[in-house]
Amino acid sequence: MGEQKVSLVSNQKQMQKFVKSLLADVQSLEYMLENRWFENDITRIGAEQEMVMVDNSTIRPACIAVEALEAMKEYDWVETELAKFNLETNLNPRELKGSCFSELETENRDKLIKIQEKLDDFNASIVLTGILPTLRKHHLEMSNLTPKKRYYALMEAMNSQLIGNAFELRIDGIDELLIKHNSPLLEAVNTSFQIHLQVSQDEFVKMYNIAQAITGPVMAIASNSPLVFGKRLWHESRIAMFQQAIDTRTTHDHMRERSPRVSFGKDWIRDSVMDIYKEDISRFRVLLSSDVKEDSLAMIKEGQAPKLRALQVHNSTVYRWNRPCYGISDNGKPHLRIENRVIPSGPTVIDEVSNACFWLGLMIGMGNKVDDISQKMQFDDVRDNFMKAAKFGIDTKFNWWGDKKYSAVDLIQQELIPIAREGLESRNVDTADIDKYLGVIEDRTKAHMTGARWILRAYTDFKSKTSPDEALNALTSCIVKNQKSENPIHTWPDPDINDFKTYIPTAMKVEEFMITDLFTVQKTDIVELVAEMMDWKKIDYTPVEDNKGTLVGLVTSKQILRYMIKKSRSRKNVTAEDIMEPNPVTIHPDQSILEAMEIMRDKEVGCLPVVKENELIGIVTHEDILAISSRLLQKL
Repeated sequence: MGEQKVSLVSNQKQMQKFVKSLLADVQSLEYMLENRWFENDITRIGAEQEMVMVDNSTIRPACIAVEALEAMKEYDWVETELAKFNLETNLNPRELKGSCFSELETENRDKLIKIQEKLDDFNASIVLTGILPTLRKHHLEMSNLTPKKRYYALMEAMNSQLIGNAFELRIDGIDELLIKHNSPLLEAVNTSFQIHLQVSQDEFVKMYNIAQAITGPVMAIASNSPLVFGKRLWHESRIAMFQQAIDTRTTHDHMRERSPRVSFGKDWIRDSVMDIYKEDISRFRVLLSSDVKEDSLAMIKEGQAPKLRALQVHNSTVYRWNRPCYGISDNGKPHLRIENRVIPSGPTVIDEVSNACFWLGLMIGMGNKVDDISQKMQFDDVRDNFMKAAKFGIDTKFNWWGDKKYSAVDLIQQELIPIAREGLESRNVDTADIDKYLGVIEDRTKAHMTGARWILRAYTDFKSKTSPDEALNALTSCIVKNQKSENPIHTWPDPDINDFKTYIPTAMKVEEFMITDLFTVQKTDIVELVAEMMDWKKIDYTPVEDNKGTLVGLVTSKQILRYMIKKSRSRKNVTAEDIMEPNPVTIHPDQSILEAMEIMRDKEVGCLPVVKENELIGIVTHEDILAISSRLLQKL
């Protein structure tokens, strides 16, 4: 969960003091590695469960983390996350053997049940999902940042590093997302099921490189994050969202390379875990500091393993998808872990544990078969596999050993599941656990179904029958319902939009249902062009804007009709400016649907251009209002 007692670096003296502690930690870690202090005779696994809370009435984010945690203060295993609508739990470390996976599933489910019992008092529910479908951009304002010093410091530090004037998202999928945002809280859209594997210091390099090599295929079969703000993007959109949400870079007219703080890596590691730590210290400036009390070098001289507080603080601000972790076991010995951050939360607990079983089995199985995977694959192919899997999920085609090309399904079925099974068997994992959880992975491939594919199919169907907002609401309601069944994703039935009767749009903001795919004209355009466009696109209202996107008027079908009646009386060219309403009634995107209805009724207008800071960003028409009203009447 990260080091909580941190602060923003406020002056040069504080920075220098922290950097000295950081360098001392590096020296201490090198000494412990050289002198073999690390625990090497046991393999443990662990996990962290992130989740979203939604309001049961609206199925939108419930920003109640502070209040909910107060009600759960007897639970020391549940903690805050970045946003007020998120929680995180720590699951107990356990040795990789016997019934470890069924124990992990039971523990996770029991903890989620306890959390849900508390959330019932808040009329809220847990959702396990990589990105919540009903999450909107306005939920990511700083007012929804969890009020903790660490989070405020992190946000301020990220903002201080921003080269441009905003954080920008540019992601292409079935749809396209092109927006900017004023804070890195965009990161909070992502929820994951993070898996830890303890490895020996001698095998860290080998095992870390294996983790990199298998990331693409594991992500492909686990993908569960295809929607962002109602846009169908990548099968695992968390990958792009996380990187771009805190990407402080901007475009330049030169070719200098700058690395994002969220990355997959640039090459294999060669010597030790120090390759990663030294790379990250060299490449990324310190964002946060901590008032480090321990003298790590002095502790080393006394034969005690230090906690390396400074190194852990810096490591917590560099987000590798496979991240090295340092810790101290209960016996006082230091240990090394690899943290897999790629796997999304959900769709169900059994799906998550199956993903963990597959990844961990592959790690061990590959480690048993291959001494140096960098001799089997080019890192560029591994990185390419990672990016393709994020975009296409189970539909990916991978580059594999011997320059072979495999579909995700064939690679997982023919090559990887057998390796994972052998790996788990070598650690004496119970056969019943292996069959159960790898069976889920195999059945997913046979059904060609992941959380991402199920969500995309359901949303595309719903969207063809109702408004995007209701489609997202119904989809999320269906996810919550199916999660409670505890059946894995490949067994979920296709949902029916008419099964969900709880949609209440009256609390919606204008930006949640406005039309954003606009057809506009400029003042100098001739009326004939405006009339043809409105006829072609079957629209009754056309905003008039300048070349900067500022609204300057509105042309209606009635105005076009009046012009056509008078046309025979005049031979001059008539433009949009001649017939438009120069001061149309507008609405702000933060206003509610009820306010939009009242304005349209009181002002007797059939549409409202949506304007923010003088820029035209959408339009709401009486047809949109009628469509929402019609759906409400059907539910009565």
